[in-house]
Amino acid sequence: MTHVITSLCIRDGACVEVCPVECIVPGPKDGDWPIFYIDPDTCIDCGACVPECPVDAIFPEEDVPDDFAGDIELNAAFFTDGPGYWAYNLEEERVRE
Repeated sequence: MTHVITSLCIRDGACVEVCPVECIVPGPKDGDWPIFYIDPDTCIDCGACVPECPVDAIFPEEDVPDDFAGDIELNAAFFTDGPGYWAYNLEEERVRE
């Protein structure tokens, strides 16, 4: 079981900063900011990311609202089919804003 970042995400990156196992990784950029994904093999299901999300976009997989069920598949596909990880420095991106 893992947590899932749904398409409600505004991509502020607060969840990345609090993750104790660094399982939240950026994917391809959609505009100026990347889409974030949670690695299901690394996530320890601690839930630290959930209260940090300013728009309540992160859910335990079994609690993802039906309207966002497709986001579960997108998250899984990111890690199984690619593109996988890429180099990303959140602080560097914030300075450029």
